[in-house]
Amino acid sequence: MECVTTTADAAKKATDCVIVGIYDKKRLSEAAEAIDDAGDGLISKLVDQGDLSGKLGAAALLARPAGLKAKRLVVVGLGTKNTFGRREYHRATRAALASIRSTKVRDVVSYLSAEPVRDCEPYYRGRLAAQALGEHLYRFTSTKNDKTPPAPRIRKLTLAAAERSDRDELTLGAEHGAGIAVGMNLTRDLGNTPPNICNPSYLADQAREMADKYTNLEVRVLEEEDMLALGMNSLLSVGDGSDQPSKLIQLDYRNNGDASPAILVGKGITFDSGGISLKPGPAMDEMKYDMGGAAAVMGAMAAVAALRLPINLTVIVPSAENMPSGRATRPGDVVESMSGKTIEILNTDAEGRLILCDALTYAQQYGPTMLIDVATLTGACVIALGRHRSGVMTNDDTLADEIVAAGERAVDRAWHLPLDQEYADQLKSNFADLANIGGREGGVITAGAFLWQFTKKARWAHIDIAGTAWLSGGKKGATGRPVPLLLDLLLQQID
Repeated sequence: MECVTTTADAAKKATDCVIVGIYDKKRLSEAAEAIDDAGDGLISKLVDQGDLSGKLGAAALLARPAGLKAKRLVVVGLGTKNTFGRREYHRATRAALASIRSTKVRDVVSYLSAEPVRDCEPYYRGRLAAQALGEHLYRFTSTKNDKTPPAPRIRKLTLAAAERSDRDELTLGAEHGAGIAVGMNLTRDLGNTPPNICNPSYLADQAREMADKYTNLEVRVLEEEDMLALGMNSLLSVGDGSDQPSKLIQLDYRNNGDASPAILVGKGITFDSGGISLKPGPAMDEMKYDMGGAAAVMGAMAAVAALRLPINLTVIVPSAENMPSGRATRPGDVVESMSGKTIEILNTDAEGRLILCDALTYAQQYGPTMLIDVATLTGACVIALGRHRSGVMTNDDTLADEIVAAGERAVDRAWHLPLDQEYADQLKSNFADLANIGGREGGVITAGAFLWQFTKKARWAHIDIAGTAWLSGGKKGATGRPVPLLLDLLLQQID
């Protein structure tokens, strides 16, 4: 995908498709006005007739527009002008691209990037546009014989600059956005792959392929005997009921000398039946997405490596399949974690925290600058925040502020939830150092509090993406979140 910039008049740009916007109350953007003038009132007439709307995200495709050199014109609603911000810009860009999904457009020129976008400098306009295009181009077809509809053919995105001085920032943003799209699409591929294919060994193979593809990237895979030797009994207990061997996958990217790395840990439960605490049948197929955290941190690593960012990053993926069998861990069992803490397992469907606690203990040997775990951890997070925001819990409020701010900039929002000793007290056990659940009340937070017990010496945060990692219903599929948030956070680490 090629991304370039332009300052040319919208009406004079020869291309397959030009994108312009209109605001509510029939207010045309500057580019729309230029096209309206060249086309003898083409846009204003359609607005007056009610055929074009300024409602945010309302997009219309016009073929062979009079007076233009472009073959097609997309007019998209931008909403209210004084509230047109980065989220509205991202939404309008995605809507405009969706309107040409079934066309044979190969190159697009967007004049939305030349609009005044509240609290969104040219860099982010370029980044969000290129990211949106990458998302638009995504198709999952690897398990289909019928590959129709064909993938969109767009190969070139041109972004209009309001000033020549904006062009460098637009270009850099577009470069980063394209890299983020690479990571998001890998994340979506991994999430969408069915669990009879995407098991822990498959994730390990994907990590090896990444290490072969990118420079400065090395992979290490710990097998069950390696984890047993390290005392990772909590992690291993989750996979006891499965025929698939558990893995601990480590990717190390080094492009900043001897500096301490940031570390991302991703929950890699490739299918979660609930184990002996069996889940109900409806929507159980979506439990293939329980490795969404693993997919996200691997996607973040792919984006970092593709962009060759000057940072040091380690990604750790504890991976297992949670199945019921005669070998499976039972409610009431007690296991000893790598940290030495013992855990009473009251519910085998609270398994993600059992693999993460050993991975977090393992990660701290590298002295990370920040340690962040990403996990589809609790249905309680979906109840609390819906599908809109990821939940953030941390032992460092400054880190929480950084994560939430990154989410706002990246249009991949998160919300800082509390983490206090009262929640940890709900995990008390009569038979072990702690239990793996703390009751129904505050379930999203008690899950974070469990992980907190294993990270008190690190600058740590937990991101619960149970509500944001995938969509259900007619649009069912992995979203690629929170790769944009993670990349924004990592980009801020660059001096």
